[in-house]
Amino acid sequence: MNCCDQPGLLPVDQAINQLLDAVAPITESEVVSVADALGRVLSEDVIALVDVPPANNSAMDGYVLRFADVRKAEPTDKGTAILPISQRIPAGKNPEPLEPGSAARIFTGAEIPLGADTVVMQEQCTSINDGEAVEFPVTVCLGDHIRPKGQDITSGSAILKRGHKLQPQDLGLMASIGLAEVKVYRRLKLAVLSTGDEIVEPGTECGPGHIYNSNRYTLAGLIDAMGMERIDLGIVPDDAEATGEALRKAAVKADCIITTGGVSVGEEDHVKACVERLGELQMWRLAIKPGKPLAFGRVLDTPFFGLPGNPGAVFVTFAIAARPYLLRYQGVEGDVLPLPLRVKANFDRTKAAPRQEYLRARLDVDEQGVIGASMHNNQSSGALSAASWGNGFAVQPINQLIAAGDSVQFIPFSELFA
Repeated sequence: MNCCDQPGLLPVDQAINQLLDAVAPITESEVVSVADALGRVLSEDVIALVDVPPANNSAMDGYVLRFADVRKAEPTDKGTAILPISQRIPAGKNPEPLEPGSAARIFTGAEIPLGADTVVMQEQCTSINDGEAVEFPVTVCLGDHIRPKGQDITSGSAILKRGHKLQPQDLGLMASIGLAEVKVYRRLKLAVLSTGDEIVEPGTECGPGHIYNSNRYTLAGLIDAMGMERIDLGIVPDDAEATGEALRKAAVKADCIITTGGVSVGEEDHVKACVERLGELQMWRLAIKPGKPLAFGRVLDTPFFGLPGNPGAVFVTFAIAARPYLLRYQGVEGDVLPLPLRVKANFDRTKAAPRQEYLRARLDVDEQGVIGASMHNNQSSGALSAASWGNGFAVQPINQLIAAGDSVQFIPFSELFA
């Protein structure tokens, strides 16, 4: 056991449950255009006021007829029947009732005329006398190639539920019932602070003892990908008074505060002490690797996440711990945890640890078509290149070894940041 692997650390699953139990989702709503609603969370059910499709329509180009007329027709020696054409029905036209004993030329999406009940696809038909009649096989079946009224959506049904995070296909679904605007929860406002005398911004000179501030930009991407509003409060020096003032300012401006660095036990780590002085620290130190010194609490009644300072740990702890809390806070009522896969390990992990490790890994497909996970060779908490190389986390549970060929849990980044 090394100095970082101490007893009494909170297991990851238990920590996530405690975080979700502590959430009080926002209730304020706003109305936005359906076209601008991607990634927003519904604050009320979406109820259809129309049927989709609004009437029976043709699933393809062809000829529409009465099945009873096929049964009555005298078949030719080729096993076909012939009916005269009484009308032409393109999509968007209101058709006349179908004359008994006739067929109508019809196109995909066009409304089925009153009295008709079967469509024969044009590939099975032969036009006669320049479209005066049509010949088709008598083996057609009643109801062929007709999409019934309300097949997709029935009027009065809830097509999307409150608490649903809108996907691209949902925008089209709402448009299909004629909806132009939708009621959603307002966006969460997240204040982001970077702490440390050693960090400088990209674009400036990085002198001795300094390092560029990658955490600010990692968090910017993570927050923007979640569709939440970001309030960037810049870099805070390693000073207790400056840290406290920055936290007070963030608590007033935002719904949640996210800091990087300053939550460990060093003499220059002031964030933890300031949070305890201004509010309360409800969680500190998880059995997670990388990222043990993760803190959660409140600053002047505003929720607070104190992420570690190491870039790899920031990426992991936000994705695993902060993300589900923030989704629930934003009003998402469904499952806020990522859906993991089970895949074959293409690596060995011969050292067990008392912390659950989220290995930066990448899915590969071998020559037999078997999906496996390969691990990046640098799993340091300070390394961010492994996360850019990978497309997910391979999870190594507490005190377990992994041998090549074992089944491992894999969390795709697409589950976390889509």
